[in-house]
Amino acid sequence: MMNQLGISGKRLVRKVKQQLLEDRRVWISSCIVVAGLISLRLMGLLQFGEWEAFDQFFRLRPPQLVDERILIVGIQEADIQRIGSWPIPDRNMAELIKKISSLKPRAIGLDIYRDLPVQPGHTEWLEVAQKTSNLVGIEQLNTKKSLRVAAPPVLQQEGRVGFNNVIIDADGKVRRNLLYWHINNKPRTSFALKLAFKYLQAENIKPQSAKNHSGDLQLGKAIFDRFQANDGGYVMADAGGYQILANFQGPAGSFRRVSMAQMLSGKVPAEWVRDRIILIGSTAESLKDFFFTPYSTGLFMRGAKPISGVELQANFISQILNAAQGKTVLFQVWPEWLEVIWIWVWTWLGAIFIWRSPSVKISTILIFLVTFTLFIISYWAFLAGWWLPLFPPMLGILSSATIITALVAHLKDELKRSKEFLQNLIDAIPDPIFVKDKQHRWIVLNKAYCRFIGYPLENLLEKSDFDFFPDHEAYNFWQQDKLVFQRGGATENEEQFTNSQGITHHIATKRSLHKDPAGNIFLVGVIRDITERKQLEEHLKRTADELARSNTELKLSEDRLRYLAYHDTLTGLPNRKLFYERLNQSIEWARQNHHLVALLFLDLDGFKLINDTKGHDIGDLLLQTVADRLKRCLRSSDTVSRLGGDEFTVILPGIPSVTDIARVADKILATINQPFILQGHKIYISTSIGISVYPLNGEDIETLIKNADAAMYSAKEQGKNNYTFC
Repeated sequence: MMNQLGISGKRLVRKVKQQLLEDRRVWISSCIVVAGLISLRLMGLLQFGEWEAFDQFFRLRPPQLVDERILIVGIQEADIQRIGSWPIPDRNMAELIKKISSLKPRAIGLDIYRDLPVQPGHTEWLEVAQKTSNLVGIEQLNTKKSLRVAAPPVLQQEGRVGFNNVIIDADGKVRRNLLYWHINNKPRTSFALKLAFKYLQAENIKPQSAKNHSGDLQLGKAIFDRFQANDGGYVMADAGGYQILANFQGPAGSFRRVSMAQMLSGKVPAEWVRDRIILIGSTAESLKDFFFTPYSTGLFMRGAKPISGVELQANFISQILNAAQGKTVLFQVWPEWLEVIWIWVWTWLGAIFIWRSPSVKISTILIFLVTFTLFIISYWAFLAGWWLPLFPPMLGILSSATIITALVAHLKDELKRSKEFLQNLIDAIPDPIFVKDKQHRWIVLNKAYCRFIGYPLENLLEKSDFDFFPDHEAYNFWQQDKLVFQRGGATENEEQFTNSQGITHHIATKRSLHKDPAGNIFLVGVIRDITERKQLEEHLKRTADELARSNTELKLSEDRLRYLAYHDTLTGLPNRKLFYERLNQSIEWARQNHHLVALLFLDLDGFKLINDTKGHDIGDLLLQTVADRLKRCLRSSDTVSRLGGDEFTVILPGIPSVTDIARVADKILATINQPFILQGHKIYISTSIGISVYPLNGEDIETLIKNADAAMYSAKEQGKNNYTFC
């Protein structure tokens, strides 16, 4: 068993090595393409394509449910026109916040910069802001790209302020959410995270440091992994502060929204506000507080569809709440080394399918299926919260397919030249020769092969054995070719070959592999017609078989004659001649080993009457049945013989004692006394047994026989159906 496993393992290793050698161009091509893609990726030249692929998944994602935890109170153009000025005066703002607060929301977010008083009503505003403890304002921090805009001082004093540093990528879209920022070694909390803390506080969910992620934020069920400079499709991005990848709820209009006028007039249901987060911000187009997200533009969307700044904050807040409550997962990315393997695998698949494809049409279908599979897997991963590279492996599939297609075209040209060279070479050889490719198709045949099979060359090229030979022959040829392709060594086999006229030839085919300068591998076969030799062998074999059969029949005849000479023809028991031989052998063995030999003479009681009344057929059948019973009740080493008529003898060699002899005699009497059912007749019969024992009653055959016979007559005189010792 271990040897078989060892041989199988060696074959597998040899097969793998052979396959790797055959596909080395694919490996080299895919590695070159991947190296180029990684270089382009590191230089940031693929970044926009990766962002667009990521955005496309957002747009393909099933519509999300409206997040009823957040309500947007938008200051619309009609609100500005009704009030007559911008910014909104403090009195109007105080009235709005007071109205919202009366409906008992969990948090109120003021997504409007109010660093200066806006008369009239500043005193009222200060009073309302101080009393509304769940009110959070927004500020703009001082960075390289923006100047500081402070939050209302009354909110700053109580620490109810969050910053608004929206991160915009190079293509103008927002894909990241900034949670913390350090200014002068002091941490600042973002506006969205501040409001999320307020909301989750009521559910006893508080921020804490993650145990297994040093320095990372854990909020409820979620650990917020920090965004790194090369995460996902990013290349050397600004990863300052504490950023995470944003998971947007949907396009513009994905949150419940009411106007300022609706809120002040009491037209907003109280259940829309109670225990919710209320965001106040501008939605008027004239204020130009809008941003682009992955939902804003797309391959099949006309024009940009930005969302307002207040709705952008709603998206950030919704993502934080969903993650903390375990409703959605945060986006994660693979390590860079795993992304490289991912890109290489798909690039290799694109190359290998082109390399092994038999036609351009099938190649195109396979490349489409591979690309579609890549897209589906990446999309499923996206739905599960993973950002896998999509654009680079797609480029890898197409690039490797292009390179391999060019290589295949070059190899085909080389193959054509090789075919022409081989054709001229083998046409001069008188033996039939064929050349096959890896698909077991004929690509070169000499004239001798065409004459041998009986078809013209043009009918045979690019065809296989199954197109011209019987199935059993074609399958055998296919298997032999396959072994040569797998093992690489030369083989020679005897086969049958049926030509176009239906004549079957016996052939010897030698197969071997050859490679041209371009690396193409061919199977070359040379055929020898051995039909006459096989016919001669068959004739000699038949003659030998007939002689063997004659000898066997002669031996069987001799064995039969010997059997008849030593056995009774009616019962098959040893006859008188074999009885004497067995008795002599038993006595010789007993004399050398100092053992007893018992000789039993049996005579059936009343057999003549049965024979006369029931007929000789019943008599013969009775004798046969008695013989069978005697054999079955004795040991295999004992000898039961029929001397003639109804007289039987039993030789018991190596019997331990006289007592054992008596036990055997009792067993024989009991066996014979059982009724016989013969052809519907129920017959009862018994036997008388005379016993002589070597060396007690004689040391030679004649004395033992004479004494046993006398003892048998004595048993009959004593009433039959018993046994008597000499």
